[in-house]
Amino acid sequence: MSDVIQVLGLLSASLLAGSCGSSNPTSLRGEPPAPQPLLLSTDKAAYAPGEAVTFALAGSVPADARVRYEYEDSVLAEAQVSGSTWSWQPPSTDFRGYMAEVYQTVNGEDSVLATSGIDVSSTWTRFPRYGFLSRYPSMTAARIDTVIDNLSRHHINGLQFYDWHHAHHKMLPGTGAPPATWTEISGTTVYLATVTGYIQAAHAHNMRAMFYNLVYGALENAAADGVQEQWYSFTDANHQNRDKLSLSAPFVSDIFLLDPGNAGWQQYIAQDADRVYGALAFDGFHMDQVGERGTRYRYDGSPLDLASTFGSFITAMHDARPDKYAVMNAVNQYGQPEIAAAPSAFLYSEVWEPHDSYADLAQVILDNDALTNGQKHSVLAAYVNYGLADRPGAFNTPSVLFADAVIFAFGGAHLELGEHMLGKEYFPNDNLVMRKDLRTALVPYYDFLVAYENLLRDGGRFNTPELRTSASLSLGAWPPQPGHVAMVGKLVGNRQVIHLLNFTDATTMSWRDDAGVQAYPHERTQIPLQLTTDRTVSRVWYATPDRNLAAPRTLPFVQTGTQVSFTLPSLEYWSMIVVDYQ
Repeated sequence: MSDVIQVLGLLSASLLAGSCGSSNPTSLRGEPPAPQPLLLSTDKAAYAPGEAVTFALAGSVPADARVRYEYEDSVLAEAQVSGSTWSWQPPSTDFRGYMAEVYQTVNGEDSVLATSGIDVSSTWTRFPRYGFLSRYPSMTAARIDTVIDNLSRHHINGLQFYDWHHAHHKMLPGTGAPPATWTEISGTTVYLATVTGYIQAAHAHNMRAMFYNLVYGALENAAADGVQEQWYSFTDANHQNRDKLSLSAPFVSDIFLLDPGNAGWQQYIAQDADRVYGALAFDGFHMDQVGERGTRYRYDGSPLDLASTFGSFITAMHDARPDKYAVMNAVNQYGQPEIAAAPSAFLYSEVWEPHDSYADLAQVILDNDALTNGQKHSVLAAYVNYGLADRPGAFNTPSVLFADAVIFAFGGAHLELGEHMLGKEYFPNDNLVMRKDLRTALVPYYDFLVAYENLLRDGGRFNTPELRTSASLSLGAWPPQPGHVAMVGKLVGNRQVIHLLNFTDATTMSWRDDAGVQAYPHERTQIPLQLTTDRTVSRVWYATPDRNLAAPRTLPFVQTGTQVSFTLPSLEYWSMIVVDYQ
């Protein structure tokens, strides 16, 4: 069975047949839901320049359906839809996002039937969209494909293989070829065939596979494997007490922490990583840490400035295998300046207190951008509804969509999708499930992230445009306030981008929303807006992941002197307005 047909089966079942909910809260309040769209899928998560895109369309396709291919608001090509699969050759320009839009014209009006974003990039780290895997039981190829196909439909182009290894200091057991199975630190059995199968399936979809490990972890028996006492971090200057993370059952050992800057440890773990690369086709090393540890010491009694060691560790791993990617977690931004200055592929931030508000979430991305002058983009591990995830339940849909809207609008990506949606720092935790309306709504959010990546994540300068409305709606500049629509402006080339985020009905301004109380926003329609600018406007258009499946739409406007007037058709969670200047 081909990848295209497999993804049709998976997504038709999970999104079409199971979509009695809607991202529109009115359908949850007793009104009939809108007709479900067709489902458009691509055969890969991303494409190399010059590579053709293969599409598959599920559902009952009208005879007059057409497809157009768009770069932002410009139509590049258009064709009649004939059959359920076809191909398109995008322009060969590197690092571009496109939208494929299937539509039909009814009574002179175009009706969107299906869309998909398309990323054409020679390397995934320019626009990283990171997912994860967390369990490796015995699995059939069909089950593996189901997981990877779903991630590919969300355009996830890199995967973090969490807790796949036997031990932090010795990732594969034994000394020769890896065995068919091994146990990881929680005592769970890992199947080699599953790890290998996931890597192969990821590569078939043009995703990169990154193995996870701490940069300074060893289990209790590490001395038997050659880990030296002089390499550890200690809580005292006399090296009597090794620093450690204390773990209870079912974990088989505490994790003892080493000095990441120790040359002996760096050489040891680089050799261990090289063995991994020789046995498994991983594309890089996802490096983890545990954040600020307080006062710690090296074996010789000198103080250990832990954050200052991260750069040399990354550099050592990169120098040992320059053909592989290196990414490191900055836990609550700890060590991020050192990580950013090292040969890290992009910036990965695990967000904790005190970064609790939506404004804090955006500021993490802005701070990361400042460290590299926007050259390395951000992925945030931000665990929405964290307080609910200790027991079975469901994610609150508005909590997730507001967090994604803020992260995406500021140019970041959100680590949240794997075999399940992520609710805890322990990735196998799957207590919270996605409601049907969230599953349905999330696909156009990721299509939006891809289709408009050159506006969202490809340079520009944030600003505060002078925008107002005559509607009974409170519109204010970022940072957001409850009861208001927050505005985020960005100049990208000859364009003024304006993001509107609708916190009018918000019940909390905490992105984590531990209690899951964030309210569904009421959709506002036909909002009159006036932009003040001293430049001549040639075009105004908008797109939103909440309507029309993220397809762009041109807006009529009138410019009188410095005043540009137009009407925004819809604002639910997030709408993006783009003003083109002459």
